[in-house]
Amino acid sequence: MSFRLADRLLAARRRYFVGRIAERELFRTALAAADLPFLVLYVLGSGGMGKSSLLREFSSIATETQVPACYLDARNFEPAPEAFLNALRATLPIMPNETSAPFPTVGGGRQVILVDTYELLAPLDNWLREVFLPQLPENVLVVLAGRNPPAPAWRADPGWQTLLRVLPLRNLSSEESRAYLRQRNVPEDQCQAVLTFTHGHPLALSLVAETFAQRPAVIFQPEAAPDIIKTLLEQFVQKVPGPAHRAALEACALVRLISEPLLAEMLALPDPHELFDWLRGLSFIESGPLGLFPHDLAREALVTDLRWRHPDWYKELHRRARSFYVGRLGAEQRDAQQRLLFDLVFLHRENPAVRPFFEWAEGGSILPDAARAADWPALAAMVSKHEGAESARLAAHWLARQPESFLVFRDAHQAPIGFMAMIALERAAPQDLQADPAAQAAWTYLNRHAALRPGERATHFRFWMGEETYQAVSPVQSLVFIQAVSHYLTTPGLAYTFFPCAQADFWEMVLAYADLTRLPEAGFVMGERAYGVYGHDWRVVPPAAWLMLLGEREVGAPATAVAAAKFAEPIVVLSQSDFAVAVRDALRDFVRPDVLRGNPLMRSRLVLDAVRHAAPADRAVALQALIKEAADALQASPRDLKLHRALHHTYFQPAPTQERAAELLDLPFSTYRRHLMAGIAQVTAVLWQREVGG
Repeated sequence: MSFRLADRLLAARRRYFVGRIAERELFRTALAAADLPFLVLYVLGSGGMGKSSLLREFSSIATETQVPACYLDARNFEPAPEAFLNALRATLPIMPNETSAPFPTVGGGRQVILVDTYELLAPLDNWLREVFLPQLPENVLVVLAGRNPPAPAWRADPGWQTLLRVLPLRNLSSEESRAYLRQRNVPEDQCQAVLTFTHGHPLALSLVAETFAQRPAVIFQPEAAPDIIKTLLEQFVQKVPGPAHRAALEACALVRLISEPLLAEMLALPDPHELFDWLRGLSFIESGPLGLFPHDLAREALVTDLRWRHPDWYKELHRRARSFYVGRLGAEQRDAQQRLLFDLVFLHRENPAVRPFFEWAEGGSILPDAARAADWPALAAMVSKHEGAESARLAAHWLARQPESFLVFRDAHQAPIGFMAMIALERAAPQDLQADPAAQAAWTYLNRHAALRPGERATHFRFWMGEETYQAVSPVQSLVFIQAVSHYLTTPGLAYTFFPCAQADFWEMVLAYADLTRLPEAGFVMGERAYGVYGHDWRVVPPAAWLMLLGEREVGAPATAVAAAKFAEPIVVLSQSDFAVAVRDALRDFVRPDVLRGNPLMRSRLVLDAVRHAAPADRAVALQALIKEAADALQASPRDLKLHRALHHTYFQPAPTQERAAELLDLPFSTYRRHLMAGIAQVTAVLWQREVGG
C-alpha cells in the first residue's frame, strides 16, 4: 500500500503534537453534539503560539470521526469573496461546480471549515460575518485562527454572541512542554533549563528541539535575561551548511518577502535556486503566494543579530534590497507598485521613529483608484464627519476643480473606505487659492521661501483620511503614506510638497524621519481645529538623494539601541498553571525585590502593560503594587477580611514563621493555612483576569 507525502507529513506532525487537551476535547465534543453548541470557533493566539498546529490537529480529529473538513490558509489567496470561494472549492474537490451556493454541502452530515491566518482576511471580515457565514447550513462548524481578537462587530451582534466561541491559546504547561521535548529527543538532563528559559512558548520549544537536532551535543545555557528566540537562533544558525546559506537567511530576514530574483540581487548570484529551496525547508520559514518570510520572532532575532555582528554587511544587504525595489517601481502596474513601495518602507520597520506609524500588513484588498463621480457623496460625507461642514464644502470645491487629484481607497466590494487629495497648487487659480486657507497659506509660504520656477510643481496633500479611522494609524493611513512616496518618486518636476495633519505633534517623529519639516507659516485653521503642515523641498533633496538619506538613517542607527528597543522585555505568555506558580513565588518574595526581579511575571502582560519601558527595579515595584492592590480588595468583604489578614502576616509584614503568623491571628494552624490558601487563590484569580484582559 502506497502513501502520499502528505500522509507522512501529517503523521510526523501528529507524533510531535502535545498538549491542548482542553482545546481538542472542546472540538471533539462540538463535533459529537446533536446540535452544534457554537457555529464559529475563534482560535486566538500570538505568533508562534501553535495556532496552525492546532488547526491541523482539528482536521485530523475530523477525519478520524469521518467528518468532512477543509483547511484554508489566508496567505494563499486574496481577501476577496470570489477568491475565498474559489479556494474553498479547490480544497473540497468533491463539491459540485454550482456557484450559486456559498458552500455546497457534502451529504447531510456535519462538516468543518478551518481558516488559518485569519488576520489577513480583515478586509473580508464583514462579508464573512454578514453574508457568507449566515448562509451556511447549521451542520457546518467554522474554525478561524488569527493573531487579532474578533472585530467588535462580532460581540456587538446579539446573534453572534451566542454562536461564537473564542478560544485563546496560552503557553504550554510545564508537563506539556516536557512531553514535547521528550518527543523531540532533547536530553532529559537539559529539559529543566529549557523549561525555565522558554516558559512553554511553543515556537521557542520547537527551535530548541531543532537546535538539538542540528547539534545533539550542545549544552543549553540560557543567558541572564535574553530574548528567547534570539538566543535560540544564535545557536541554530551556527550550523548552517555554509556562508551562502547564512547570507540567504539574513537576506530573507531583512525584507518583507523574499523571491528568487530578489535573493539573486541581494547575494549577487546568477542562480539562487538551491538556497531558496533550502530556506523553504526551514521550520521557521513560511511560504506565501509572493515569496518566503520568516516567523516574526525569528526575523527580529536574525536582523538584530546581524546588525550587531556585521553592521557593514547589514548596510550592504539593505542597499541591495532598496536598489532592487526602486529599480522596478517605474515598470510595474499600480497594485504591484504598491507592494514594492510597501517592501521599500518595510526596510525601515526596525527604526523606532517608523515602526509605530504603519500597519505592516500590506493592506489586503484595499487598493487605490481614481475618484469617480459616484464617489463624491461618500467623500463629502467622510470630510463632514471628521472635519465639519466647511471642510466638506472645500473638498467639494477641489473635487470640481481638480477631480484627477483625488485618489480613493476601495475595499473588496469597491466601496470607498478612504481617500487622499493631492492638489496641484501650480494649477490652482487665484480664486481657488483664496477660497481655501490651507492652499493660501501654502502658496504664500512658497512665494516667500521657495518660489516655483516654470515647469515646477507643488502638491498639497490637502485631505487624507479613512472613513472610520480618520488620520489615525490604520491600513488606510499606511496606504496614504505609501501613495505619497509614490507621488514623490514618480511626479516629474515636483518641487515642493505640503502634508497637513490634524494631530501634527503625533506625526512629528515619523515625518521628521522622512525629512519633512514642520512649517508653522503653512499651518491653517478650519473651524476650531488648527492643522500643522509639514513640507519638503525636492529641489534641495531630490528623490534619489532622499531615498539614500532614508537608507542611511535606517542603517546608521546604533545596533545596540535597536537591540535594546527590540529585545528589552518581550511579553512572556504564561499558562494558567504557571501563572499561579509565579504568583505564589511573587508573594513569597514580596519583601525581597532583588529576588522578585527574576519572577516571570516581570515579563507578563500584567506588569508590562503597566510599566512597559521601566527599569527592572521599577517593574518590581509595579508588581508589588499590583499584588497588594489585589490583596487589599479582600478587605471590602467581611467574609474575605480573614483571608487578607493571613496574607498580610505571611507576606506583606511577614511573621518569622507560619506558625508564628497563626499565633498572631489567634487561629489553629490548619485554619490559618486554609485562610492563606484561599487568599492566594483569590489574589491569583484577580491577577489572572487582568493578565488575560478580563
